[in-house]
Parts: sequence; structure tokens; C-alpha cells
Amino acid sequence: MTRIHPTAVIDPKASLDSSVEVGAYTVIGPDVVIGAGSKVGPHAVIEGHTTIGRDNSIFQFGSIGAVPQDKKYAGEPTRLEIGDRNTIREFVTLNLGTVQDGGVTRIGDDNWVMAYVHVAHDCQIGSNTTIANNATLAGHVHIGDWVLLGGFTTVHQFCRIGAHAMTAFTAAVSQDIPPFVTAAGNRAEPAGINSEGLRRRGFSSEQIMAIKRAYRTIYRAGLPLEEAMAALALEEAKTPDSAAYLKQMREFIASSTRGIIR
Repeated sequence: MTRIHPTAVIDPKASLDSSVEVGAYTVIGPDVVIGAGSKVGPHAVIEGHTTIGRDNSIFQFGSIGAVPQDKKYAGEPTRLEIGDRNTIREFVTLNLGTVQDGGVTRIGDDNWVMAYVHVAHDCQIGSNTTIANNATLAGHVHIGDWVLLGGFTTVHQFCRIGAHAMTAFTAAVSQDIPPFVTAAGNRAEPAGINSEGLRRRGFSSEQIMAIKRAYRTIYRAGLPLEEAMAALALEEAKTPDSAAYLKQMREFIASSTRGIIR
């Protein structure tokens, strides 16, 4: 217990691995579980039914596991689940889920969540994302793996952002963003694909070109969306090395309930 600052207030029912470090004046509630190697800075508050995995870094003044900012919330034992190796910077707020959805807000692994980010109830964030300063996610937002949200991005409730997508600084997202697509503006509009991000992650030139052609089919060919999806399905058959990525785009769009940015 020498890793716990003497001014920290930790409920005796909380479950912390012996290797967890806790800074001065931090408060940890009774239903909190924190895995090995995680570090919690000073003046943080971790409460609710919150489970935090291994090797996470939670910086000072974080509010982790507070009740949802939802008037329908009536004290139900909903949850926040955080995976492994996440960095959660200063003044980040992560809320519990609600029974109106799956009852859990979930953060995956290896995410980089920068200062003043807000993640509302029932959000589902994948792994390897970067969420820049002051980004705000309303309730029930789904973020895929490897997404990058620029600073001050705002995302409307129930929106989805597909894997490898990217938003520019101050983007205001009110509809779904398909995988690989870059969005910018208020309201957010398509602005090409995240080519540089794909290159950094090992996508081949051929795969990136196939995704660019798919983008042009959806956004630049002047086709109704239904016809664009049919054209995309034909393109999958012609490019077997990229077919999985084109299918990912097509299935994401087909399952959209809010519609995609166009």
C-alpha cells in the first residue's frame, strides 16, 4: 500500500491491485476495480460500478464513473468499463451507462484521451483511438478502432464513426461517418479519406487507392446511395486484396440509422 498517497480516500470495498498507484486527495468509491500497473493522479474521483484494466494512466482531476447526465437515470447500477493501456488526461469526464441502452459505457485498449474530453453515457469506444482536447461525445455514440477526433469535435447522440475515420478541428458531427473517411466543418461534411493514417498503419498503396475509389463512388459520382452501394459491391469482386475494407464501408453504410454525412 506504499503506492497510495496517505491523503487519498479509498473505500475499503474497492478492489485495487497491489501495484496500483494513487495520488494525493484522490477519491475512489466502493464499486471500483483497478488492475495491475495502473496509475491514478492526484485529485481524481473514480466512482460508480467502474472497472479499469491494466497499465492505464489517469491524470489529475479526472471524473471517472460519475452518474449519467441524463434525467431518466434513476440510480440503476450501470457500469463503466475501461480496458488496458489507456491514457486519460486532465479533467476528462467518463460517465456510466443507462438502462435505456446496454447499461455500460465502454472504452477499449490503447486509447489516447486528451484533456477536457467528455464521454457521455452508453458510448462505445474501440481501441487505438486518439480523442483530442475538448472533444465531446453525447450519449450512445459509437467510435470504431483507430479513429482520430480533432480538438473541439462534437458528436451528436447515437452517431457512429467508423474505423480509421478522422475529424478535423471543431467538426460538428450530426450523422454517421463511414470507415476511413475524413470529416470537417459545421455541420461535418466528407473531406476525403484518412490516407496518411492508413499508410502509417501499414495499408498498401493498392488498398488505399481502392478505398479512394470507393469514396469517389459514394461521394463524387453523383449516384443515389443505393446505386453507389451496388457499385461498391461490384468493386469488391474486382479487388480481392481490398474487398474486406470495401465491404466494411458498405456494411457500415447499410446499417446506418441516422444516415451518413454526404
